[in-house]
This record gives sequence, C-alpha cells and structure tokens, in this order.
Amino acid sequence: MAGTTPQPASHTRSWWGWGWTDAHPDDAECIAMGALLPGTLGRPLPVPRVSDLEIAGPAAEPPQSLAHLVSTDRGDRAAHSMGKAYRDVARALRGRPGRIPDLVARPTDDRDVADLLDWAGEREVAVVPYGGGSSVTGGVEYRGDAHRAVMSLDLTTMGRVLEVDTEGRAARIQAGTLGPSLEDQLRPHGLTLRHFPQSFEFSTLGGWLATRAGGHYATGRTHIDDFVQSLRVVTPAGTSSSWRLPASGAGPSPDRLFLGSEGALGVITEAWVRLQERPRHKASAAVSFTDFQDALRAVRAIAQSDLSPANCRLLDSGEAALSGAAHDGSSVLVLGFESADEPVGARLERAVALARSHGARYEAADGAGGDAAVGAWRSAFLRMPYLRDGLVRMGAVAETFETAATWDRIPALIDEVRREVGAAAVKATGHPATVNCRLTHVYPDGAAPYFTVLAAGRAGDEVAVWDELKAVASEVLHRHRATITHHHAVGRDHRPDYDRQRPEPFALALRAAKGALDPRGILNPGVLVD
Repeated sequence: MAGTTPQPASHTRSWWGWGWTDAHPDDAECIAMGALLPGTLGRPLPVPRVSDLEIAGPAAEPPQSLAHLVSTDRGDRAAHSMGKAYRDVARALRGRPGRIPDLVARPTDDRDVADLLDWAGEREVAVVPYGGGSSVTGGVEYRGDAHRAVMSLDLTTMGRVLEVDTEGRAARIQAGTLGPSLEDQLRPHGLTLRHFPQSFEFSTLGGWLATRAGGHYATGRTHIDDFVQSLRVVTPAGTSSSWRLPASGAGPSPDRLFLGSEGALGVITEAWVRLQERPRHKASAAVSFTDFQDALRAVRAIAQSDLSPANCRLLDSGEAALSGAAHDGSSVLVLGFESADEPVGARLERAVALARSHGARYEAADGAGGDAAVGAWRSAFLRMPYLRDGLVRMGAVAETFETAATWDRIPALIDEVRREVGAAAVKATGHPATVNCRLTHVYPDGAAPYFTVLAAGRAGDEVAVWDELKAVASEVLHRHRATITHHHAVGRDHRPDYDRQRPEPFALALRAAKGALDPRGILNPGVLVD
C-alpha cells in the first residue's frame, strides 16, 4: 500500500539547541536553575544568532543538474553544522560552532543520492549524513581540513512509508522519515514500530539504523536492530539491497555491516522493518527503595524473569529528585507493561512483588502515588534536553553519557563513576558536582547505566571542562570493560575509546570495507575508521 507524504511541522527548530525554539526556558527560568548550581554565571548567555556567525561562501558549487537539490542558505548551513550534544550547544553559545558545511543537499530518491555521491567523490567533497541532527557524539559534524568542501546530506525529504504488509506486519519506509511522521503514517493500518528514543520527535529512521539507536523498550527489543528485516544502502561503489527475510543463516548478515555504520560506509535510504499491533492494554507503577543496592538486585531479578516489562527504569536518589519522582532520598523503579491482546495487570503485580521481596516500598491504595511518580518521570524525560540547554546558557556543564556492562560489574562501575567524575569536577572547577545514575535498559546478563553530570563550568572554557570529566568517565568504563556507548553511537567524540574497545582483526576488516565501499574517503570522514 502506498503511503502519504507527511506534512511539515508548524514549529521552528532551534539551529543551536534542542528541539523547538518556543519550548526553550526563558531567561528567568535559566537564572532560577543556575541559582541551584554553585559556580554558574549571574545571567544567561544570549541566545546565539546566525547573523553573528562568520560564514564564508561555499567552497564548491554543484552542477546545474544537482543545483535544485542543494541549499547554500546561511541559516540552513549553520543548522546542519553540528548535533545537539553539550559540546555543540556550548560552542554555539560562544559563537564557535566549528566547520559549517558549504552545502546542504536534500535528495528525493536513491538516484539523487547516488548522483550527489558521484559528484562529491569527483570534487573531493566530504558528505556527512545528517539524519534528524540529534547526534550527541559529534556524528554529524565535519572536523579537519582534508576535503575541499563539506556537504551535509539531509534525507528528510525522503519521508514516506512506501509499503505496508499487514499480513506480515512489516513496512518499507524511507530513511528520512521522522519519528512522529512514521507513526502517523502507520496508524491507519493499526500498526506501530513502537521505537521511541528520547530524540523521537527530531530523529529519523535512517538515523536510528545508522546509530543502532536504543528505544522505548527497557527489556527485550531494546535496539532498532531487533526490528530490521532488510536495508537498502547507496554507497559510492553501488547500491546494496538485502532480501527481506524473517530470519537467515546465510553467512554474515549484510544488514549488520551497515547497522551502526553512521554513514561512513554508505547512505541508508530505506528499510523493511517489523511492526506490531498498537497496544490496547497498559499498566504502570513506581516503587521506591531506601537502599540503591537493593534496587539493583530487584531490577536484576525482574530482568531475569519471564515478565519482559516494556519499562523498567531505575532512578537513583539524585535522578529521582531531579525528575520529581521522589524527594525523600529514595531510589525509584518505574515499571510499565503493555500488550495488544491481553490485560497486563497480573504481570505488573508479579513485578511489584519481586521488587518488594528485595525491599521495595509500594503503596497501591488508589494508584495515585505510583501514577504521580511515573508521570513526573515521563514529563521530566521529555523536558530534560530543554532544561539542559538552559543550564548551559548559565555557563554550567550539563551532560549525560551511557554505557552497558554485565551485572557482576554494575555496582562498582556506578560507584566509581560517581566518585571519580565528582572528584574531577571539583578539581576542574573548584565546585562540587552532581553525578546521578539511572538504568535505562536491563538484560538478564547486565544493564545499561545512564549518567547525568551537572557541574560548574569555567567561563569561556566550558567545553574543556566537559572533555576533562568525560575523559575520567571513559577511563572508568574501560577499566570495567563497559562499552563506550550503549545506544548513542560512536561519532567522533567516542572514537578513541571505540578504537580501544574493538578487536584489531575486526578493525582491519572494517578498514577494508571502508576502502572498498568508499574508495575516495568522502563519507563522514573520521567516524569509525580513518
């Protein structure tokens, strides 16, 4: 069945920060937040304007045959110069966004993508696939000067659901489809992909695939990988189109080569993805713990059961307070179940009973307390990136990072990250920092801790402070053999630690694949391999 072309959003995207411009905290709210963090500025940095940037003219000009696909507008180029990490926001506020692309290309089909890559290869133009621009690891910016010019490749004009197979519950979807549009186009069929990363509103299917994004589910199908049937990828060496299959044992999977490749090997243009019926039964609750170690044991027990909660997010006391889920020093476990065909109340009750057997407190008189905590967490989850930008305007370091490790390493890993990053913040700024932790995804054999760091900055040198703190955190992760990223991708920021994590024979194979598929080295240079 043919899809419909989505309608454009009515809001205005921020070129320098997260999300919509009209959702950012105003100056008064920024000042109020800054007052809670010692060492911040007295007044917020001004919202940056594109007109204040020094933007040189384009260093390359496409041929007439491609000119209709390419923009050289200053605002368009500035908006495509970087992602939405703390480093990006802090640099933009200081008027230092880095290398601004010379061109922004918006292809409408595979042929356009291939033609743009052919031209870029001939002219030594770097091509940086942009997705929705929500990268938080330096994945969509160009660093260095090895190329004549830089072109940002924006596929959001390729935003349609092309086919829906209702019998097989799958759909063929263009890679530039943004999350809300994807779900809107599936809704008439009673189906859903149900992959909801925090960036859902501002990220694309292709971006999720290229970064192996984590999504809605805290257990089971946690990554976009789990939904993929086949991929279509345009590379400088030709187009790769894998067969649509429910499963296969035919050698190494071609799709696995491109999942997580971050545009360094090719441009994902469409995918067949597995769908499901929209859930009709939902139930949620929040339980609290006095002791965080008890909470970890409870989460492990639930993850190792057959309950498969859709949500199983553990907030430490600091994270619970920050989100408004608890203010009494408790850690909070947010549980959620859903199903398309049967009530889930019994599964929720079993999960709560497991948590209580490990010391959880739960008051279920009318559900109001649990519902309030769940609602507070959900609201804070969606609002947090905007508040982060408000704190950055106050000169604060406000950022997150995530990892995953086996259960035997989790307790010491969390303790050492808190302690060592906190000590590094005091050393770098002279002020104490807040280092909170939550578990976002859990597995029978381990979990994915997600850390929030709030610290004072050094005026004009905020990025350097964060780099110092992130270096300390990365050393702790490496010491515990915890991955440098669970679902935020490698990008350029994580590249040194990714090089340490991956086996050298695999690195050799990846370099060979890069050389074969992108012989002129134009695709997202500096990501994954040199």
